[in-house]
Amino acid sequence: MKSISKKIVKKLIKKKIKISFAESCTGGLLSSAITSIAGSSKVFTIGIIAYSKESKIKVLKIPRKIIKRYGSVSAQVCKAMAINISKITRTKMSVSITGIAGPGGGSKKKPVGLVYVGIKIGNKISIKKYLFKNRGRSYIQKATIDKCLSLILSSLK
Repeated sequence: MKSISKKIVKKLIKKKIKISFAESCTGGLLSSAITSIAGSSKVFTIGIIAYSKESKIKVLKIPRKIIKRYGSVSAQVCKAMAINISKITRTKMSVSITGIAGPGGGSKKKPVGLVYVGIKIGNKISIKKYLFKNRGRSYIQKATIDKCLSLILSSLK
């Protein structure tokens, strides 16, 4: 994980791109993966852990009606998180994560392991949906971070 994080920081520095994160189910692990790299302060501005519905509404300014209609774990909320963290921080690149890491909280429609990742660069937004095997909370969180790092790196090419 450290080598991919190092590549990301190098590319961000080279391209002079600032990055910000809005994390939910990963609880700051993505921010940690980037800030563990020396020199990341040149490109990383902020990581917000918006874990509760209220924090998504109050801090990230996600409209309550979007959360009510689609749920906190949805492509729509993930997209709004990416857009709004980008507005708040004025970063060129932003990443959002929302999902169900378990062990509880899942349903037939939205099982444990369901995760949405949003990446916004400039005006381009990409939302990816993943369904990780339910091998425990830390497995789902780590699998999510691995996917995020790969997505960020490929987005910078």
